[in-house]
Amino acid sequence: MQKLGLVSVSFRNLSPKTIIEEAKNAGLSCIEWGSDIHAPYNDTVKLNKIAKMQKEAGLYCCSYGTYFRLGKDDTDELQKYINAAKILGTDILRLWCGTKASIEYSDKEIEALFAECKKAAEIAEKNGVVLCMECHNNTLTDDKDFAIKLIKNISSPAFRMYWQPNQYKTEEENKEYARLLSSFTKNIHVFNWKGDKRFPLKNAVSLWKEYLSFFTDEKTLLLEFMPDDDIKTLYEEVQALKQIVSAE
Repeated sequence: MQKLGLVSVSFRNLSPKTIIEEAKNAGLSCIEWGSDIHAPYNDTVKLNKIAKMQKEAGLYCCSYGTYFRLGKDDTDELQKYINAAKILGTDILRLWCGTKASIEYSDKEIEALFAECKKAAEIAEKNGVVLCMECHNNTLTDDKDFAIKLIKNISSPAFRMYWQPNQYKTEEENKEYARLLSSFTKNIHVFNWKGDKRFPLKNAVSLWKEYLSFFTDEKTLLLEFMPDDDIKTLYEEVQALKQIVSAE
């Protein structure tokens, strides 16, 4: 059965304590902590406090959602994020690859970015962690062909992907992305967006069942952002997520 969790940046205005309590009460088992607000990599006191609170609540950290950009940030600084992830109790870190849309990259720029990625993968291998690229807009992995080329070029078990549907692409395009990246995907961000508008996840249960059919092994499914940013809506979104993973 898939593990169900929450991305903490869904509620940047709430404290880690509140997020842990609400995630537990909603029936989730894990949290992806964001490095921007809730779990800064350089605040070991806060990181240890989060680790203690989530353990007491019976939850665990499934991933560390960093805002580290390969190709922009100093790769040597990656070690600090890895250290933070280990305090939180996870060996998976989410990163962004690049600083602009894939179509804007020249061959020379891609070559330089791949070199940075290989360096990052080597650091990850030495530390026993996995770096996962988010297929985020305005990064190299916003396109399935660039993403698969990246993963195959780096060719490291410590360098993998997240998957999420792109709200600006068609359902068929998203399905093809899922099919191509399935075997390289660790975690999945779950939401129901169309363009810049958000909708309840319950309206996309059948579509999400189709998306998940492309992933042959179990993944950790993480709710990312609520349709209305309200913590109370989390409970409805969790029920929809449970419908998605049910056999019915």
